[in-house]
Amino acid sequence: MERKRLSGISFALLPVIFRLAWPTMLEQFMQTAVQYIDTAMVGSLGTEATAAVGATSTVNWLVNSTVSAVGVGFLAMIARSCGAGDRDSAARTVSQATLAVLFTGILFTVLPLCLSNQVPVWMNADPAIQKTSSLYFFILYTPMLFRAASSIYGTALRAAGDTRTPMRVAVGVNIINVCLNFLMIYPTRTVSISGVNVTVPGFGWGVIGAAVASAIAYAFGGLCVTLAVWRHPVVSPKGYSLKPDPAILKPCLRIAFPNMLQRFGTSLGYVVFASMINSLGEISTATHTIANTVESAFYVPGYGMQTAAATLSGNAYGAGDKKRMKELAGVIVLVEVCLMLISGTLLYIFAPAMMGLFSAESAVILLGTTVLRMVAVSEPFYGISIITEGMMQGVGHTIIPFVFGLCSMWFVRIGGTFVTVRLMGMGLTAAWGCMIAHNMTLFVLLGIHYLRGRWNPLR
Repeated sequence: MERKRLSGISFALLPVIFRLAWPTMLEQFMQTAVQYIDTAMVGSLGTEATAAVGATSTVNWLVNSTVSAVGVGFLAMIARSCGAGDRDSAARTVSQATLAVLFTGILFTVLPLCLSNQVPVWMNADPAIQKTSSLYFFILYTPMLFRAASSIYGTALRAAGDTRTPMRVAVGVNIINVCLNFLMIYPTRTVSISGVNVTVPGFGWGVIGAAVASAIAYAFGGLCVTLAVWRHPVVSPKGYSLKPDPAILKPCLRIAFPNMLQRFGTSLGYVVFASMINSLGEISTATHTIANTVESAFYVPGYGMQTAAATLSGNAYGAGDKKRMKELAGVIVLVEVCLMLISGTLLYIFAPAMMGLFSAESAVILLGTTVLRMVAVSEPFYGISIITEGMMQGVGHTIIPFVFGLCSMWFVRIGGTFVTVRLMGMGLTAAWGCMIAHNMTLFVLLGIHYLRGRWNPLR
């Protein structure tokens, strides 16, 4: 009877989980596709162009992850309010999220634009690509207010159970980016289609064209998500005051601040990590850039399920439903492991083909295949870390992931890479080995904490 009951529970929860997760997976896939398309199109211009784009990519992660971390605090409160059936509280929380959009959007426009000339230098980019890399970085951050709106408002929609709207916006962003890339990256050229020569117009802006295309697409996405929030029947802030409300902001920031520190510290670690890799030369920089882009697509199932885990755990907490919280934890971890096993296997098998999509350099393809196959083995373990962190975010338990995340990043990945690359003179494979060790350490620490159950306020 117990087995049958648990089996029924699993089947009852699976449709709910996947209804929330699949639009987020598709959204993440479309966002990853933007990176794929930019990298592939720019890669056709040569290794130097790929390195120019990749030289500042980890700084982009630093900024984007910090903004998205702010949204985590609002996610927890909105999901909790929706679980308790309190629409007024959910809408008031979104009105306060508007202040976060304005603050982060303006801050992360001004800072990157002022520092754009220095970032490639700090990242140890080759002097030959520093000017192009700086301009690419500058253009990407001109629409940062729209990017902040897309991130924080998108989180608000997902917390309310609407994962399809951000997905549809991501599809639109991707289509715009692809079309503008074709127009802006390449010069006017003649293409033969079924024996008929067709003149395709183009600006011939190269790397800069890719940046302009992405900036326009980001602006479109931010506008669409903002309109969707304002029209939403549950979380629309229309009619609510936009003045700071400490009763809402304090608990949101209490949840968001550790997560923001974690993501900032972790992303800063990515910057230092990439800086050490950039010092290895153009081949290593290009390989690292492409391999990171390839790998990100195979994390899509994990991060899609993380959104479902955060939303559903927040709903269960708001409703005070202990039984649902316990059932959710077991089912969603099992599903995540299965998905990441599949994605890790596919990454291992298709690593050479995926590298070949973005570069014709045999040295880049060979080295990239090696590091991708190394990381593919660790994917299921990293997937468990993603899910457990998502459930903790949903209930506002963000301090422990902050401590574990920073310690594993700086002591294992950065410390290990410094020793192997800088002191021992080893190459990219050693650096990626340290990255895998970081992921496994995080899996062990978060796994132990999860099994002890202390993260669950309804235990």
